Amino acid sequence: MRSTPCVGAIVLDGEGRLLLIRRGTAPGKGQWSLPGGRVEAGETDEQALVRELAEETGLEVTVGPLVGSVRRPAPGGGCYEIRDYACIVHGGVLRAGDDAEDARWITPELLADLDLTHGLLDALREWNVPGVH
Repeated sequence: MRSTPCVGAIVLDGEGRLLLIRRGTAPGKGQWSLPGGRVEAGETDEQALVRELAEETGLEVTVGPLVGSVRRPAPGGGCYEIRDYACIVHGGVLRAGDDAEDARWITPELLADLDLTHGLLDALREWNVPGVH
């Protein structure tokens, strides 16, 4: 099965809110997800995350440790191999950009009320992301 490497960012602010984007393209158009995307040829995971966060959210981040990984079906067959890393914001101004319709800081209590991409809440719980129950 063809696998496409992808990365995602788990970013918490000083108030314990999680950074999410509302996807502007398939798969998951209109659903909330972690910011991130495909790792381009020649990029490291860290380089891809820094680029994707700047494009989708306007934020500059420092990439930390791997938190967890998941496999999700890709349109047309194959799968996305998504590696999610803890990240810390060190600059920029939050704004939706690139293929994100919206970008917001979300309190953990509101996560269950949002239309999240398939499996996101379960993964965040499994990985013991702070504040997510």
